[in-house]
Amino acid sequence: MSVTHRLTAPAPGWTTTTDVVVVGSGVAGLTVALNVRKAGLRAVVVTKAMLDDGSTRWAQGGIAAALGEGDTPEQHLDDTLVAGAGLCDEEAVRTLVTEGPEAVRHLIATGAAFDLDEDGEILLTREGGHHRRRIAHAGGDATGAEISRALVSAVRSDPGLELIEHALVLDLLTDAEGHAAGLTLHVMGEGQRDGVGAIRARAVVLATGGMGQVFSASTNPAVSTGDGVALALRAGAEVTDLEFVQFHPTVLWLGPEAEGQQPLVSEAVRGEGAHLVDADEHRFMVGQHELNELAPRDIVAKAITRQMQLKGADHMYLDGRHFGAAMWEERFPTILASCRSHGIDPVTELIPVAPAAHHASGGVRTDLLGRTTVPGLYACGEVACTGVHGANRLASNSLLEGLVFAERIAADLAARHRAGELPERAVDVAAARAARAVPLPAPEARADIQRLMSRGAGVLRSAASMAATAAGLAALAEEAYAHLADEKPADPRVETWEAANLHLVATALVAAAAQRAETRGCHWREDFPERDDATWRRHLVTTLAGPAGTPVSTPEEQ
Repeated sequence: MSVTHRLTAPAPGWTTTTDVVVVGSGVAGLTVALNVRKAGLRAVVVTKAMLDDGSTRWAQGGIAAALGEGDTPEQHLDDTLVAGAGLCDEEAVRTLVTEGPEAVRHLIATGAAFDLDEDGEILLTREGGHHRRRIAHAGGDATGAEISRALVSAVRSDPGLELIEHALVLDLLTDAEGHAAGLTLHVMGEGQRDGVGAIRARAVVLATGGMGQVFSASTNPAVSTGDGVALALRAGAEVTDLEFVQFHPTVLWLGPEAEGQQPLVSEAVRGEGAHLVDADEHRFMVGQHELNELAPRDIVAKAITRQMQLKGADHMYLDGRHFGAAMWEERFPTILASCRSHGIDPVTELIPVAPAAHHASGGVRTDLLGRTTVPGLYACGEVACTGVHGANRLASNSLLEGLVFAERIAADLAARHRAGELPERAVDVAAARAARAVPLPAPEARADIQRLMSRGAGVLRSAASMAATAAGLAALAEEAYAHLADEKPADPRVETWEAANLHLVATALVAAAAQRAETRGCHWREDFPERDDATWRRHLVTTLAGPAGTPVSTPEEQ
């Protein structure tokens, strides 16, 4: 299978060669890079901004693992399966929870410092959906920042690891047999590697993070534009579960016009005893679930949305006033500073919150070794769909998933290298040139895509809302093709490439969500409010079809 679609871009003006190219510098990407280096493989890490600018550093709550007294991987598995609403791959979950504790210890050995109790043991908290205190955290509520710091430091200490920052990945390169043979990218900067270039490699690992920027309001950074999923689709890979986008229930509400990355108010705040209330200070989660405010995220996000509709409000409130100043300052210093910077003091005031796009449970389909359906192409972290999350991610399982499956990918690459199964591969230049160039939307299409998706494919969906969204997305595509026909195409540059990636991912997400005629996990259909196990306890697999590269979702056989 060769790449049949590609972004419109200039031909590569420079080329470099390595054994493994890793795209992304979060917990997943850097863990792969460090581990393949230990196996003696050369590696290049490509990242869109600076090494520490991805989603990992924004993670507040922590990393889930059965590390506490009385806790077991089996209990962690049970909580994960419940949250996943019948669509988790149990073998993948068992892999996660069994290998998770050791993966966390490896992270500590790399230099990550977690918060400890007076006896020197890892301090653990609870979050939604967990029946045990099993969330390890650092700096109170700065876990991601600490993990990122430790991994970036380790990577920068390895002179054999090549780093390319400020680089947007474009498309996969393959050999004549359809194996991944490298990728093209655009470097934003000065020096020898400016502009579009190519990295030839024996294997390619996608660790590009999420696609939260497909919505107007998200906890994801501006770089999270679905680049990895879009690349994989254009390369002929299968993606799955795209309809399951988790909306974090408690994101700081900054007003009805707020767009872009929004401040997160970690679930750990509720884990420590904060309550969700409406303007009348009524605790509306009590009685809706056995865990009240600590129900799985899809249940809490839906309850907040329902209460907003009932009250005619655009936000609810989080009440942590009973914590007192000392606890806020010691346990949640980051959140406290964020709230105060926006004129809200959680010590004395209710915190206005509303759901916002947070985590993609779906992504590029992989097996338990991180292999995608394109030979030589791997994926891990949020860009991947390992089967761990099912229809709704359990809180704080994402950092753990990135760690565990990154280690598995590195181990597989090392084993294949020792067995002589990672030969150098010649790029099929003719096939690369023959791939259909996708016309690029104008840069302002990004905001149009986000508004369409937030309006019609957000927390609450229906056939009518998604039909309108699909029509709007199709109109944007027609506009890009019209400009191409008029010989007035949008210039190939970062803004138009990102808009093209967002458009493809949005179109694929809506295609899957429109087809899943039920409510399950974080996919909520007002026209199909019940879960339908008889028909829909299966996955939707999305690929590109036809000369225009239209996303098509096909249900798995039951």
